[in-house]
Amino acid sequence: MSSLSRELVFLILQFLDEEKFKETVHKLEQESGFFFNMKYFEDQVQAGEWDEVERYLSGFTKVEDNRYSMKIFFEIRKQKYLEALDSQDRAKAVEILAKDLKMFASFNEDLFKEITQLLTLDNFRQNEQLSKYGDTKSARNIMLVELKKLIEANPLFRDKLTFPAFRASRLRTLINQSLNWQHQLCKTPRPNPDIKTLFIDHACGSSNGTRAPPPVNSPLVVPIAKPGVFPPLGAHGPFQPVVSTTPSAIAGWMSSANPSVPHAAVAPGPPGLVQAPSSAFLKHPRTPGGPGVDYQIADSEHLMKRLRAGQLDEASFSGSAHRPNIYSADDLPKTVVRNLSQGSNVMSMDFNPQQQTILLVGTNVGDVSIWEVGSQARLALKTFKVWDISACSTPFQTTLVKDATISVNRCVWGPDGSILGVAFSKHIVQIYTYNPSGESRQHLEIDAHIGGVNDIAFAHPNKQLCIVTCGDDRMIKVWDAVSGRRHYTFEGHEAPVYSVCPHYKENIQFVFSTAIDGKIKAWLYDSLGSRVDYDAPGHWCTTMAYSADGTRLFSCGTSKEGESHLVEWNESEGAIKRTYSGFQKRSLGVVQFDTTRNRFLAAGDEFQIKFWDIDNTNMLTYSDADGGLPASPRLRFNKEGSLLAVTTSDNGIKILANSDGQRMLKMLESRALDGARGLSAAVNIKPPTTGSLGPIANVSAPTSPILERNDRIQQPMSLGNLATMDGSRPTDVKPRIPDNPDKTKSWKFPDIVESSQLKTLKLPDHLTASKVVRLLYTNSGLALLALASNAVHKLWKWQRNERYPSGKSTASSVPQLWQPTSGALMSNDTGDAEPAEESVSCIALSKNDSYVMSASGGKVSLFNMMTFKVMTTFMPPPPAATYLAFHPQDNNIIAIGMEDSTIQIYNVRVDEVKTKLNGHHKRISGLAFSQSLNILVSSGADAQLCIWNIDGWEKKKSRGIQAPPGHPSPLVGETRVQFHNNQSHLLVVHESQISVYDARLECLRWWYPRDSLSASISSAIYSCNGLLIFTGFSDGAVGIFDADSLSLRCRIAPSAYMSSPVSSSNSNAFPVVIAAHPSDPNQFALGMNNGAVHVIEPSDAETKWGGSSSQDNGALPSVPLSSALNSQPSETPSR
Repeated sequence: MSSLSRELVFLILQFLDEEKFKETVHKLEQESGFFFNMKYFEDQVQAGEWDEVERYLSGFTKVEDNRYSMKIFFEIRKQKYLEALDSQDRAKAVEILAKDLKMFASFNEDLFKEITQLLTLDNFRQNEQLSKYGDTKSARNIMLVELKKLIEANPLFRDKLTFPAFRASRLRTLINQSLNWQHQLCKTPRPNPDIKTLFIDHACGSSNGTRAPPPVNSPLVVPIAKPGVFPPLGAHGPFQPVVSTTPSAIAGWMSSANPSVPHAAVAPGPPGLVQAPSSAFLKHPRTPGGPGVDYQIADSEHLMKRLRAGQLDEASFSGSAHRPNIYSADDLPKTVVRNLSQGSNVMSMDFNPQQQTILLVGTNVGDVSIWEVGSQARLALKTFKVWDISACSTPFQTTLVKDATISVNRCVWGPDGSILGVAFSKHIVQIYTYNPSGESRQHLEIDAHIGGVNDIAFAHPNKQLCIVTCGDDRMIKVWDAVSGRRHYTFEGHEAPVYSVCPHYKENIQFVFSTAIDGKIKAWLYDSLGSRVDYDAPGHWCTTMAYSADGTRLFSCGTSKEGESHLVEWNESEGAIKRTYSGFQKRSLGVVQFDTTRNRFLAAGDEFQIKFWDIDNTNMLTYSDADGGLPASPRLRFNKEGSLLAVTTSDNGIKILANSDGQRMLKMLESRALDGARGLSAAVNIKPPTTGSLGPIANVSAPTSPILERNDRIQQPMSLGNLATMDGSRPTDVKPRIPDNPDKTKSWKFPDIVESSQLKTLKLPDHLTASKVVRLLYTNSGLALLALASNAVHKLWKWQRNERYPSGKSTASSVPQLWQPTSGALMSNDTGDAEPAEESVSCIALSKNDSYVMSASGGKVSLFNMMTFKVMTTFMPPPPAATYLAFHPQDNNIIAIGMEDSTIQIYNVRVDEVKTKLNGHHKRISGLAFSQSLNILVSSGADAQLCIWNIDGWEKKKSRGIQAPPGHPSPLVGETRVQFHNNQSHLLVVHESQISVYDARLECLRWWYPRDSLSASISSAIYSCNGLLIFTGFSDGAVGIFDADSLSLRCRIAPSAYMSSPVSSSNSNAFPVVIAAHPSDPNQFALGMNNGAVHVIEPSDAETKWGGSSSQDNGALPSVPLSSALNSQPSETPSR
């Protein structure tokens, strides 16, 4: 094959990849043998698609080609064989041995015999060479490292591992150049040729629209006559004029008059009752700067025809057609009215679209704050933490280990102010829900991009709220705002993507994106690639934003040389309409800008705020905000344009206001001073508020009635409606505390007393009943494992059936008490020191549910969960093991709490105790690792907490837990610990309390037994999503608490899940231990002192515990530590 034909294959590969023909791309790679896609190969290996792995390899090499190829195929087939053995599929293993591995016997007969002998072992890990074999995922990753080395060393893959470097959409560019050249040869060239086919040459004289004749075989390149000189076609600006069939239908980017939000961070939803004229469609990219015609692909042609049928509103584009602004500079917010001290460098700000004085702030140390600027009160401060490090990618975890510093790149409100998003400088975005009382809650954490996430915005594709992100990995991604599931990935940028601007025109939803190479692209919510590929002025960092009414598009950017460009775009032609003047020659940093309503533009430059009338290119005025601004200050208008937030050089924020803004702030001040006297009866009503993600719970503090509009955009607070709304909410005034503390006893919360109010299932058990001392779900959620005080394990498995195809545990289906065919029991060694009934038991399960490590006063045993056989035993007493915890980064390292109060760090692989930790005075009763904080927290029967650094195992801090009122001090007794999903908050459980501590062992919140839940606490655990705490009591009751506030959501009486007591054992039954389901946040299981195990879920009528939030139902609140000691109620401090 000639070199040109080879290059054509690469062009086709690029085209297929850009058009998302993924399977076809890899088929062509394999059949041509020109490019070995290592990323695709890795994905298939990690997915275990062994047939596809070998098929793809066959396009580049065969087993017998050389020793590298032989080794590659051997490693793949060996892994396939071991996985069959690991899954106990002997028949499949024998088939792989006979068909795939036998051919290697002629090269190494001894090795083949050794592989064959693995069939005789119950577990191939009993073979010394395979004893370190981990789970399937880790084994595949280890194999991949070896395969990559072999492939790179194999001469048959030389020059096939790197894709040639050339510009994006190269094949399209060549076709466009050919069409332009053909058009120049036309005898009577039309000004707007209509190209409908590529099957025949273009000629303006012919219809060029009929079906083309069948193609004729011809050489790829043929001699072509030199064309004559023809006049240029179209403009030579950065954007080409677009092909159109009728003078009145302009096929440009997109155009219509449509209500929008003022900031690019939020794309408006469907326009409701607003009638929008027809819109033009997004075009495919073409080469800028030269004579241009463009070709339409078939999948958009029908939409083009439909859109051309309507008449375009020319007023949307012509500068003279815009109604002239008659505003003066006095309408601009230039008076400094408030100063906020953030404490670290502010990177991003955004005003709430509904509550005009609520400001969201993100900083360079990862802090996120919510301010009420009128009272200068900080409603919330969220320091950066990863909520669930285990759900994050390995590259992100590695990045955090190397460098824990992180910054906020962008923070934005959702369209109705009930949700907010934060994009960080490393990998992740975090989404919070927010209600008008100022309360924010964790909603979603998404490991979105490799590298930094540079921008985040909200959009409404298909009338569904979504999150749009972009990052250093050159991608734009669209996520479901409820579930966090990824809907789309837009690829095509050749540099990190700097910003996104979602928008809505007529019935077309789209996203603009800009990259740091100055490229602007536009995307529809499909997989067909970008529709626009143009250059932004400055060719570097650029952001885009629409005017408040959605009709005018602006961008602002700074070049690497420091030249800044603020421009308005002509959407009909995709060209720059006007360029605003007034920037200094060399800007220091990237200039930031914002728009307000349909009136003004503002940008931070030269230690000032510069303002423009949007219809005049000359700068209108400027303000230095009384000094103290950085060279390129960041700024943000509120929705009405009455307030402007601007950053200062001393890590603060200044709030500037116009006359309307000043009146609004004074009115808020007077309401705050009036207090209760200024709150009318109507204001104190708590109406339900509908947010982007559904209903937001009512709150006990007075909230504002939010008015609904037909287009679903809630009525903003303004001077016109301030008198009838309490949108201001006196946020600096604490919620009113009842004068009589006894009133708390009259608060209502759901009290479940009957079995009809929930779903409960007592698990079948024909074995000897003995107190359940440990209980846990398998990581898959398919089974429950209990350890009884007689040292016997019991395993219940749910079966898949038509009604429950997932096979996950449920209270609606009875599981099987499972045993292997041998009928063996999984029993621990009990030792001789004391009876098993009196011993302390402990248990830990491997991540893949294959093994369980357990002890009941004797040796620690490692069991195979499939066969119940003991794999090994270690650590014989004395002292006995009392708690087990796997190291988060190395499953071979186990922290073992001991009866003699020490903690032993044990390496299973080498059967060696690495170190002993001393810090407690009684036996260890709890251990919890935090990978993100690199610490181990231990608790003991001495009610002490200790923090250990897991690098050197030195003790960092220790303290005893505080005794609640009425308890002797110091406390003693079993104390357990568990880290929240965020890996920074710690749940501490003692018979006297449940409490939440931070990583410095400071108590943030606690709750102690009282009133209807007055019995001592027997066990407690976080739900899988970290929003609830399930708590058992020694009288048989169960309390379900809000994890954030420790307020009681509901109480479950023993009568609701246990049958009427017929024996003394049943009447005194209580849950010794509680287990939380790993994926269902509302399911939990109780292990009872009478040996029973109950699975409990909410009823079908109530999908979650307690219904609405605890503040709604008046749940008995927890109290901060300081107020509990003073016996005074108090407001929860911001965290």
